[in-house]
Parts: sequence; C-alpha cells; structure tokens
Amino acid sequence: MSKLAGFHRHLVGKGAKKPWEQLVFCMLLPVSFFYGVLGWVRNFCYDYKLLPAYKTSLPVISVGNLAVGGTGKTPVVDWLVKEFQKQGKRPAIVSRGYGGIFNGDVGIVSSGNGILMTSAECGDEPFLLAKRNPQCPVLIAKKRIDAIKELEKFKIADLIILDDGFQHRAVKRDVDLVLLDSTRPLGSGHPLPAGKLREFPRALKRADFLLMTRASVPNQQDFMGFQAYSSHHQLADIAVSLDGKTIPVSQLKGLNLLSFAGIADPENFFASLVNVGLTLKHKLEFTDHIDYHGKILEQLRIASIDVDAMLTTEKDAVKLSADMFEIPCYQITMDIKIDNSKELFNSLTKRLWS
Repeated sequence: MSKLAGFHRHLVGKGAKKPWEQLVFCMLLPVSFFYGVLGWVRNFCYDYKLLPAYKTSLPVISVGNLAVGGTGKTPVVDWLVKEFQKQGKRPAIVSRGYGGIFNGDVGIVSSGNGILMTSAECGDEPFLLAKRNPQCPVLIAKKRIDAIKELEKFKIADLIILDDGFQHRAVKRDVDLVLLDSTRPLGSGHPLPAGKLREFPRALKRADFLLMTRASVPNQQDFMGFQAYSSHHQLADIAVSLDGKTIPVSQLKGLNLLSFAGIADPENFFASLVNVGLTLKHKLEFTDHIDYHGKILEQLRIASIDVDAMLTTEKDAVKLSADMFEIPCYQITMDIKIDNSKELFNSLTKRLWS
C-alpha cells in the first residue's frame, strides 16, 4: 500500500491526532464540503427530473453503500442471487466493472453458462460473483443502462441486481438496499476526502432498507428513522489452495503464516484470522484492486521465506495461481450472515413486485 493511501486511511479511520494531521484535516474540510455539495446538486437534478433516469420493464434492486471501502456488498449480492434462484427467479447482476481494463460498451462476464472474461478484464467483484453463481448472467458497463438494455433485448433475466448502485441515479430502481458498517455507520460524518462518505448523510433518505454489517450482536436497531437489519462477517471453515485442494482452517493453527490482502479493509480480514486462532507472522496490506505483477509478487516471495503457508482473500485469489509461489497459498472465504434474513428477503421481494 502506498504511504499516501495508508495515511489517508489512518486519517479518516482513526482521526487526526497529531498537530500536523489536524492541519491536513482542516485543509481537506473545504474540499469535502464542495464534494458533498456537488453530490447534493446532482441528486437534486435527479429528484426533480432535471436529469433523466432510465426505467426498465424489469424489477431492479440496488445494493450499495454511503461510504467508500468494504461494507460487504459482494457477499450480499451473492446472497440475493442465491435466494432469488431458490424462488425460481432468474436474477442478473449489472456492475460498473471497476478495476477492470475492459473498454467496450457492455462486457458479458457470464451469460449464465460459463465465465467469458478474466478478472483483469472485468474487475475482481464481477468475476467473483460470476464464479460463485455460474447460472447467473453478470454484465459490466460504464453506462449501466447499456447493460440493462442488453438484458431486456435477450430476455435472459426477470430481475436485475445493481452492484454498488446507490449513487448510480441514471437507472431507476424499485428497491435501494444500503449497507453501513455498524462499527462506524457514518465514519466521521464527512464526505471525501476528509471522510469516507460519498454523499452527505441525508442521502440515506433515498434508501428503502438499511443493513448494518459487522454487527457484534443480532439486533434490529433504529438508525436515522430506519429499522435497520444487522449482519456479521464469518470466515469459512475450509481453506482452499490456489490449485484447488481443500483443508480445514483448523489445520492451519500452529503454523507460521503470511497473510496478505488487496481489499478495501485488510485489517478486518487479518483480525478475523487471528480471532479463529491463526498465527500471522507477517501481514501485508495492498491497495484495493491491486494488480499482482512482478514487484508485488517478489515482495510476497521475500516475505514468505520464513513462513509455512500464505493466506489471502477470495477476491485476491482470482488473480493468482499456484505456480506463483514456492509454498502453499490458501484463500479463505468471508461470508455474511444476515440476522432475520428471511424477514428481510420477504420484505425486499414484496417491495420489488408490489
């Protein structure tokens, strides 16, 4: 991770402690206010139909958040796909494809019968969602309207899940499901760059449902006028090597391990590993959507000299292969467990088809 990115994460996550940090923070506040105002003006234009929003004939549910960083959108989209499929529905995922190199109008990651793009082309999250849900169409597009029109044309879905769609107002949706990190739902309360928010907190008035992630106890709580649902992340019991071999996570206890992650919040992943009794001799944080090229791989090889195995996230593993390392490298899935999930899903479904 670059020093600048690390400093910004520290500043907006833990606050300005030293005098020079407080000075930097004060300098960023006017920029944050201007950023927030721009978002407010944009939303005003959509609210009063000064900017057009496309209305598809298909039901649309958006899964998004108010802050940058990992709140668990990908596991929630995965959960929705599986739940809708259990009901006999044909969901399709439409994503921006952030971090991918694809430059066309619409990229078909999967048409529902096999992955057609690499993670480098489509981005980590769409690739991972297509891998987890081989029968679900996954499309990427800079203008997500284009992807939706493709789905309408070929009639391969009967509902659309917008991945990271809360701020994407160009598409009308029937349901806005917004995720907030329960440990700091609004962060410092400031928009970027002095805080982590993409919009002013009042933007939550557009939400239909709130889901608090990383909740310590199951709870339905009042938050800004919402009955917010709660959830928590949970490590899988099985670790999968890059060549497809599986072992119980418990067998990794007692080993000296190197853990690395290029995700929005590596610290939570590392803490989860420690909480299940694993010994992390080294931890390496990389920027989100990192490209594992020569220098990064060499850094990993050097750090792995005195350890028994390596651990990473499922999102990072889609960009790696077993022949890159001389010791085993395992991925451990982080799943989301939603409290009162049946009630939440039934409420979402009722709203979609009301």
